Amino acid sequence: MERVQRRATKVVKGFCNLPYELRLKRLKLTSLEKRRQLDDLIEAYKILTGKEGVDPHCFFTQDKNRYGTTGQELKL
Repeated sequence: MERVQRRATKVVKGFCNLPYELRLKRLKLTSLEKRRQLDDLIEAYKILTGKEGVDPHCFFTQDKNRYGTTGQELKL
């Protein structure tokens, strides 16, 4: 999929000779890798907060030591 996005950004007039990262920046796009990472973080948050209906203990182990987390309950 990343190759498809790389190729598609080259099709835009005047962008074919620019580096991929610059094409993404000028088109205000993010790489698929970064989007996947963001989606993973969102999904982890949903699981931890009970929005997915999945037992979070199947995926995560919560840190019982809250020292230095300023009261944050979701430290993994």
